Amino acid sequence: MEQGKAGIMVSKLAPQQNPIEQLQARFKELETGFKTWLSKQSLPVEAAVVTATSGLQGAAIGAFMGTLTNDVSSSFAPPPQANLNPEAMASLKQAQALSGGPLVQARNFAVMTGVNAGLSCVMKRLRGKEDVQSSMVAAFGSGAMFSLVSGMGGPNQAANAVTSGLFFALVQGGLFKLGQKFSQPPEEDVHYVRTRNMLTRLGLQTYEKNFKKGLLTDNTLPLLTDSALRDVKIPPGPRLLILDHVQRDPELKGTRKR
Repeated sequence: MEQGKAGIMVSKLAPQQNPIEQLQARFKELETGFKTWLSKQSLPVEAAVVTATSGLQGAAIGAFMGTLTNDVSSSFAPPPQANLNPEAMASLKQAQALSGGPLVQARNFAVMTGVNAGLSCVMKRLRGKEDVQSSMVAAFGSGAMFSLVSGMGGPNQAANAVTSGLFFALVQGGLFKLGQKFSQPPEEDVHYVRTRNMLTRLGLQTYEKNFKKGLLTDNTLPLLTDSALRDVKIPPGPRLLILDHVQRDPELKGTRKR
């Protein structure tokens, strides 16, 4: 009886986990498991699954966007028995392709996102990396397919597909380079990646500024001595931990021998 009461008391005192956090953790587990399973599949299977899932996501986004532009698209309909020249008809088709209803936009977004993701997956498997070239190839394919499916442009569909593909590729290449530029750490931090990891592992993050002040970069880690650490005003206890870590790290010891 007393044990039962104690159990009830413990359960009441134990903090209840936020259901939203539980849901997020569960979703993260499912996502990780799915990616692990997908990475073990053959290239055709992985590309097909990635294309289908990305296409469904794009279709959902396109359908939502189409509900917002449904009223606008009706204003681009040509008047009855209108005799428009080819250039005007091409402009009209382009406007209709960009402002269609839910079904039209769902189709367009599904093609763009699905083809882009599928080609990115193939290029990553074939080349073993994600770079600006792979990104531009995927963007070219999605732009060309979007042009063919939506009927954008004039009567020459092949030329329009190539032009749209090149436009998408150039935009994607520019965005990729811009993202790389802003995602790279400052030049100074590049020389302190291993140092920062070491200090974080030892719980001595506060002494990173001491390393930078003394210009003790990643390249000098194998050469560290007690006097060098003393010169940058690191106390005795942290000095011992740092030197012990350097002596035990096989990579740093190998670098020092060379």
